[in-house]
Amino acid sequence: MTGSIDPRSTIGDVLDQQAERFGDRDAFVHVETGARYTYSQFRAEVDRVARGFLALGIQRGQHVAIWSTNYTEWALCQFAVAKIGAVLVNVNPAYRTRELAYLLEQSKVAALVMIGQFRAPVLTGRSSDFVAMVNEAVPELKDSHPGELSSSQFPNLRNVIYIPPPAEPTATPPAGMWAWSEVVERGRATGESELARRQAVCNPDDVVNIQYTSGTTGNPKGAMLTHHNLVANALYVGDGMKMTEDDRLCIPVPFYHCFGCVLGNLGCVTHGSTMVVPAEYFDPLKTLTAVARERCTVLYGVPTMFIAQLGHPEFDTFDLSSLRTGIMGGSPCPIEVMRQIIDRMGADELTICYGLTEASPIITQTRIGDPVERQVSTVGVALPEVEVKLVDPETDLEVAAGEQGELCTRSVMVMRGYYDMPDATAAAIDSDGWLHSGDLATVDAEGYYRITGRLKDMIIRGGENIYPTEIEDLLYAHPKVLDVQVIGVPDERFGEEVMAWVILKPGETATEVEIRRFLRGKIADHKVPRYVKMTAEFPMTVTGKIQKFRMREMAVEALGLQAASRIETA
Repeated sequence: MTGSIDPRSTIGDVLDQQAERFGDRDAFVHVETGARYTYSQFRAEVDRVARGFLALGIQRGQHVAIWSTNYTEWALCQFAVAKIGAVLVNVNPAYRTRELAYLLEQSKVAALVMIGQFRAPVLTGRSSDFVAMVNEAVPELKDSHPGELSSSQFPNLRNVIYIPPPAEPTATPPAGMWAWSEVVERGRATGESELARRQAVCNPDDVVNIQYTSGTTGNPKGAMLTHHNLVANALYVGDGMKMTEDDRLCIPVPFYHCFGCVLGNLGCVTHGSTMVVPAEYFDPLKTLTAVARERCTVLYGVPTMFIAQLGHPEFDTFDLSSLRTGIMGGSPCPIEVMRQIIDRMGADELTICYGLTEASPIITQTRIGDPVERQVSTVGVALPEVEVKLVDPETDLEVAAGEQGELCTRSVMVMRGYYDMPDATAAAIDSDGWLHSGDLATVDAEGYYRITGRLKDMIIRGGENIYPTEIEDLLYAHPKVLDVQVIGVPDERFGEEVMAWVILKPGETATEVEIRRFLRGKIADHKVPRYVKMTAEFPMTVTGKIQKFRMREMAVEALGLQAASRIETA
């Protein structure tokens, strides 16, 4: 449990406090590379990196971006930047040149920490050459000396720091970049007293992290999160799983996302637990290996990650008996998948969480000891210090108990706002401090919330509102269905029609007629999908979130619905 940790602490102070309490216990293990640190060793390495950043002249409040998969250096950077009072800017490893350039410019980045490349066919189906992309975005870099970059488009960017591949720790950095080891070495000239002075002026209400939301339209927005925001969320969510220094948390979710860096890394540090990183990106076999080898007690993931592990042909060869709890979140959690996690993985204290990046991120969480039916059918109750209300999207008035409304939240964990986007901030957070989620939900008499859909995902067919979650939950019970997503596609007569994308279990076959027949009689006829697509995969982000807007675009093209898609509606 939280013990003596004050949620109104700075991240650097929390690490120091836990290193004093749990110095000889494991803090961080990277299974793929073999890196391993006790709490004392982890703090010492963080301090070396922090002094290196000071040696480069990085000032309090300046923005340090990190563009990397789950390397050890990512976690070190997270805590080092916090200690010197700078702001960490998370960069999605799936970004391409245009997206990188937008983020560097919009967030006024002063330093960029990056790897050279990564190949993750499981996630993206393509390689990413980070060096080529940064040189395309910042053409002046390759002709610069490290620390002396001068770019007309990115006037704040001075330093680019290269993290070498784990197998080549002494690799020469690309032109214009510092080597990670060189930055750490330069920090030797910066005394511990200078780091202590910088850390002492950090305030819990200072912004420490900017995380860009992956909206489906428009440019991403950078949510500004404070030390207090993040420490409080990590504390309360960990408490919800009854985490202690005896727990070992397997973190296959990406660090760039709040699931990885807040609930994962910071969640462990606030409880003295061990961060166990299976690999630089999600791989079901490596995740199962990490849980078994390191005797992990806690496991995180989005539904697609759990589905991939449960469906792996070697699943039954692993001893997962150490598992106790964890989190499944990030997207709606299928009831059948949750039951399999409890029955086959043994994580009978698994919790379901719901949240938003803008809320640091978790808003609600199921409780250990809840009846299984409640665990698999709700997203839990509000966290401590969190207010939640449901409002009519059209009138903004609170709806009656049991009625569906847009979920809004207000708490000490709501973001400061979107960086340099006052209009977007005002649209998201109203004058009374309520953050509007855009998600539809209901709440029962005991305060348990159920997410029923997303305002923009709701299908309106001939004036009838249809919520994809209802259809998806039914199809997960089909004995041949492994995964399913339901979307709306344009229709000239009804405005929208229902379409289901279905992934079948290995070795199974099914027809569109069979899928529709399964639904007949269980739901109203107008909710039965007109279109059914059998597929091997869904388009998704690097975090495993399904991109329904991409599915819609692909369906319009494949079904020849371009004319219907151009019909304007009020």
